[in-house]
Amino acid sequence: MIKILIADDHPLYREALLYALQMRLDKVKFLESDSLDSVLTAAKKNRNLNLILLDLSMPGCDDYFGLLKVIETCPDIPIAVISAYDSAENISQVMAFGAKAFIPKSTSTDELIDVIQKVLDGETWTPPEVTDALESVNDNIIEIAKQVAQLTPKQFNVLRLLREGMMNKQIAAQLNVTEATVKAHIGAILKQLDVKSRTQILLKTEKLQLN
Repeated sequence: MIKILIADDHPLYREALLYALQMRLDKVKFLESDSLDSVLTAAKKNRNLNLILLDLSMPGCDDYFGLLKVIETCPDIPIAVISAYDSAENISQVMAFGAKAFIPKSTSTDELIDVIQKVLDGETWTPPEVTDALESVNDNIIEIAKQVAQLTPKQFNVLRLLREGMMNKQIAAQLNVTEATVKAHIGAILKQLDVKSRTQILLKTEKLQLN
């Protein structure tokens, strides 16, 4: 039995996608997630997942961060990104970071089924109309992505809130921890990213924003 996780926070799109796939794919069990946390939980509970269809902009994902975290946490599960952010630059980075396919949300059901089969067969795929425009991703950006992916889940959450402009006290309240704990996490983030200040954290991770 093939298992596919559909991860998208918009119920209507998720339900429509689920319905379309159920009508066309036999012997497939579908799971659903609507946030990064629920994706990671589902993946940990279902290590035999064959594919994750991942939206880039679910709660907790913050640009490419969700993709990076899922790849780091579940390196053996193929990921096909489904997103409306389908510029050549975004597609290039998604593939460089380790996704097996990038599927624009405008893709027809027939083509979507074909792409899913390709990924299940071990192939990669990007939209043919942008293939010639895809760019080599700067090695520095790939290195930053690897550094971010290696943060612990708690450090990762602190980083997300830092990027939202929150101060230590606000982050502590949001995560229900002490300010000392937040400071410890920020210290670990500084070390992991090899920077010296909060501003440098923001500048460095800015390169991982969707365009």
